[in-house]
Amino acid sequence: MPYTTEEGGRLNNFANEPKMYEAEPPTANQKRNYIILGGLAAALVVGLFVVAISVS
Repeated sequence: MPYTTEEGGRLNNFANEPKMYEAEPPTANQKRNYIILGGLAAALVVGLFVVAISVS
């Protein structure tokens, strides 16, 4: 575990903060993939409801 040293020579074992970075916005290709996957997920949920209603 990394330690930091204070002015008086005391060791401090607080966690070191990670470096910050800014996230990049999704590209047009990634947005298209999100829409496709969202549609497939919605179709799966609707299909499960249809099967559940038809079985009962």
